[in-house]
Formats: sequence, C-alpha cells, structure tokens
Amino acid sequence: MNGIHYVDVGQGPVALFVHGVGTSSYLWRNVIAELRDERRCVAIDLPPHGGSAPRADLSIPALAEAVEELCEELGLTDVDLVANDTGGAVAQVFAVRHRERLRTLTLTNCDVHTNTPPKAFEPTVELAARGELAALTAAVLDQPELLAKTAYGDGYERIDDPAAMVDAYLRPIFAKPDGGRAFERLLTSIDAKDMIAIEPQLTVLTVPTLVVWGTGDVFFDVSWARWLRDTIPGVREIVEIAGGRLFFPDERAGELVPHLRRFWAQP
Repeated sequence: MNGIHYVDVGQGPVALFVHGVGTSSYLWRNVIAELRDERRCVAIDLPPHGGSAPRADLSIPALAEAVEELCEELGLTDVDLVANDTGGAVAQVFAVRHRERLRTLTLTNCDVHTNTPPKAFEPTVELAARGELAALTAAVLDQPELLAKTAYGDGYERIDDPAAMVDAYLRPIFAKPDGGRAFERLLTSIDAKDMIAIEPQLTVLTVPTLVVWGTGDVFFDVSWARWLRDTIPGVREIVEIAGGRLFFPDERAGELVPHLRRFWAQP
C-alpha cells in the first residue's frame, strides 16, 4: 500500500510500533515475540527503511502521515502506540493530529522538543548535509564490524552480530534506487521546528501516556523524559531503565514488555 511495508502478526488489541532513523520494524522483533500471543502487533517500516519505498517528503510530519495511511488502510483504531528514537517524534505529531486513533501512547528514548536532532547526532546529520554520509555508510555494508564505530555503537550496549544488524537496518535502505540519497534527505529533514510547533497541542494531550527511558543514552538524556511528563497531561508515569541506551527496546525487550502489559491493563 503506497509503498509502505509493515509487520502484522498476532491477534487481539492492536499495538502499533514505530522505529526511528536507521533502524526498521526489526527493532521491535523481540518485543513482538513476547506479545504476539496476546496482541495484534503491527510494526511499520518508515520510508525509506526496511521494505518501504523512499518518498519526496521525509520530514517528521510527513512520516506521521505515513503512519496515518497505514492505520487508514488497515482500519486501526483504539491503538496502543509505542515508539522509539525519531519514531517518538513521529508518534508525538501523530498523537496530536490523530488523537481519535489512540487508546494509549508509550514513548521510549526519543527526539523531544528542541532536542531534535540530538546534539550527539549532529555530526552524522552534517555528513548527510554535505552528501558524504551515503558513501561512508555503504562501506559498512562490506565491513559490518565498522558498525560499532558509528552511532549504532552508542545506541546499543553491545552489538553481538553486526552483520545481521547491517542486513536488517542498512542494506534494505541502500538496496533501493537512490536509497543512500534518500537516507541523507531523511536526516536533513529532521527539524526541531516541527516539534516546537506542536508544544501547545502536547500541553492538552490527554491520551494515557507511559514514558520508559533508558538512563545510559548519550543522545536523549532522561531530562527529556521529565519534559514530556511536565508537558503532556496524559503522562501517567516515567519508568527508568538503568543503563539502558537508545535501542534498549531491542536488546532489553524483556524489561520493557512487563511495563507495557501493566500500563495497557490500567483502566
């Protein structure tokens, strides 16, 4: 549908998962493995990630509309939305635009307000702006061991199988015609102005919201979890994952899932 690929497994109430820049629906595989017997788990590949095609507009609001397209196509309502990294920014925009779709919102370490993109990621964005990132990233396809020296090395506590991660995250992007350029455009389209613009709507967002934050993240400090709590009236609580890094939903899924179950079960 419109070039959007997604994972759709299990039956029951819908949990919709949104990843960030440079990953894919693969990020959520371990969470989904634990939930698929009790939930219909839908995980989107945001353009141009995974099996989804690139698009002309890769801004955060445009990606939020890609999520809306998927919900419309699949008839998803009363959704429990869970997001990470740039996907968290996408989810915030989606939530204020399409409140009627949501039952709950869960945000893990992600872009918030002026921390979009985060300062630690700015050198990567600058490479993209100069048109140099695609060639450097392509080199990692042939030398997966280099992955640990990229932003992924900061996002994970450990990378046990870099080749599998390259195959899941990077190769699908670069296998597409002009996929490398689309990836660069995506990074240069991430703009704090889009997040600052929705602050007034966040201050009246009453969707029940859970914030689960890894405390060892160099990109998204736990202070941003508190900003969400102090801004969104729907936030019920902050859960801190000690030492968790940006991609803890992947490598520490067993710690996230119990909090999701508990939160979803609340009246």
